[in-house]
Amino acid sequence: MTQLTITATDGGSFGAYVARPEGGSGPGLLVIQEIFGVNAVMRHIANNFARAGYVAVVPDLFWRLEPGVQLVDEGADLAKAFDFFGRFDEAKGMADLTATLAALRILEGVGDRVGTVGYCLGGRLAYLMATRSDADCNVSYYGVGIENNLYELINVRRPLLLHIAENDQFVNPLARAQILQEAAGYPQVEAYVYPGVGHAFARLGGTTFEPGAAAIADRRSLDFLARHLKGA
Repeated sequence: MTQLTITATDGGSFGAYVARPEGGSGPGLLVIQEIFGVNAVMRHIANNFARAGYVAVVPDLFWRLEPGVQLVDEGADLAKAFDFFGRFDEAKGMADLTATLAALRILEGVGDRVGTVGYCLGGRLAYLMATRSDADCNVSYYGVGIENNLYELINVRRPLLLHIAENDQFVNPLARAQILQEAAGYPQVEAYVYPGVGHAFARLGGTTFEPGAAAIADRRSLDFLARHLKGA
């Protein structure tokens, strides 16, 4: 596990956590944070992907607000995380992700395929990476606000996997139905709804963690990534 420094397109630089597989090389995977920063949960996720054979990179998207911030999903930290979410500049964040993707493609040991996977805020951003970047595949866990950008589905050229919580308190039933209806028209998009679970059901150790649903979603993600990044 190391740190990577990436130059932002608008000046300045930001850090990214890097987890490598035992052999040191593999397809690249851009792991996109929740609203809690590059915390222990995100590092654990990256480490798990590294064990599965990927060079996983988690950029610090909140560096303009507070570099290196690490929060949890309760108490004062939760309020701070939502404050950061409210002040997050999505356009600059997408530029940072695009810069990270470019850096990942040329990182030593990374093969010729690179994908993204994102959670919560990162789930929305992973969806936007599917519509706006050259990532080879993209995975979105309970992305918030995707229904506002469904018009961009026409730009999806590479495989996209959507994990959707049935009882997501941040995605109402109408929005969920819109996402599923529109996604069904695109063969490169796979969408799964997880019954009876709420937002962040795959956040290990989180207040809404649901191990059964998380295990199913994570297996689907690993199978999806193996098909599209490893050719398995």
